[in-house]
Amino acid sequence: MTLAERLTTGLNITILGMGLVFVLLVLLWALLTVMLRLDRPPVRAAGEGIAPAQLAARKPVKLPPELLSAITVAVFTHQAVLRKQAAPAMRSHWPGSILFASRWVAGGRHQQTQNWHPRGR
Repeated sequence: MTLAERLTTGLNITILGMGLVFVLLVLLWALLTVMLRLDRPPVRAAGEGIAPAQLAARKPVKLPPELLSAITVAVFTHQAVLRKQAAPAMRSHWPGSILFASRWVAGGRHQQTQNWHPRGR
């Protein structure tokens, strides 16, 4: 094979591969568009409205300031407790159970802990 034939073959394979990728991306985009259109919530007609009973249920309730402050303190306390518990709950391993996680981590620790000076200084 000559160089021109090899370049032509490589160019054809590249065009075929990139064309296939873009065709599949367009098909995926079209599929997602169709799925989003089918999944829309139904549109209410102009005559359909919110019933008066539902409007009555949506009225804001006046709470006494003491009750409102108690609810606020309870919410903030709950958030603080959950924040302390999040780290242990999200761990996949106990601290110290994996001494050498990987060679990359060990190499990074070595670079951070060892002093390195070039010979010229």
